Amino acid sequence: MKELMAVVRSNKVGQTKNALAAAGFPGFTCVPCLGRGKKLMDPGVLKLIMESGELPLTAAGESMTEASRLIPKRLFTIVVEDERVGDCVDVLIAVNSSGHPGDGRIFVLPVGDAYSVRLGEKGGV
Repeated sequence: MKELMAVVRSNKVGQTKNALAAAGFPGFTCVPCLGRGKKLMDPGVLKLIMESGELPLTAAGESMTEASRLIPKRLFTIVVEDERVGDCVDVLIAVNSSGHPGDGRIFVLPVGDAYSVRLGEKGGV
């Protein structure tokens, strides 16, 4: 078994959960989180600020605060059988990819065991 941790845009939660269920992945956890990517400051914007002394009200100006700003995201946690990992990743990418920075990340981790809390049984997803 594998655990997929998918960080996605908040506005994609509904589409993501519907796509996962339609693809045969009805069980998952989704929680709000805050985070940021690796996007760095544009050197051109830095020069502009140094010359003008103020932050421009543009997309470039917004990128200046990117280094310290935490952006609201959603974290999906999905446990799947090893042979279904590729299918689940494909669904997550298809729904959440816009071609722009900030679309998200998917991490795949091994899962040693799983237990049913209600029944106390070991195994299964």
